[in-house]
Amino acid sequence: MKTNGSVLIIEDDLWLAEQFQRTLNGAGFEAVHVPNGHIAMEMIDQSPPDAILLDVLLTGGTGIALLHELQSYTDVADIPVVLCTNLAGQIPLSDVKSYGVRRILDKTTMQPDDVTAAIRSVL
Repeated sequence: MKTNGSVLIIEDDLWLAEQFQRTLNGAGFEAVHVPNGHIAMEMIDQSPPDAILLDVLLTGGTGIALLHELQSYTDVADIPVVLCTNLAGQIPLSDVKSYGVRRILDKTTMQPDDVTAAIRSVL
């Protein structure tokens, strides 16, 4: 069975991550969740996803540190990233575009289908 693509969800809020995963899987994506950047890099090394849904404030580090690390490897630097954060109003897309970020979602105002629409728009 063909999927719409694979998505790595990097989110330390388990409830929210499960909602994202359920929504994306229901839309035909193969979504996998990890809670932090260290595990994310291990997953990306094993099987690079087609897109990444990334929280900025993560337990044990930040999404920004992960973006820096992704950019240091040419084989994964082009994976499109959608930031999903409470800090959306403080992060201009132009400041993070060079890190592969294609969209920024505001957790405080987003609707459940916004995640699917954002992932579709970057693939």
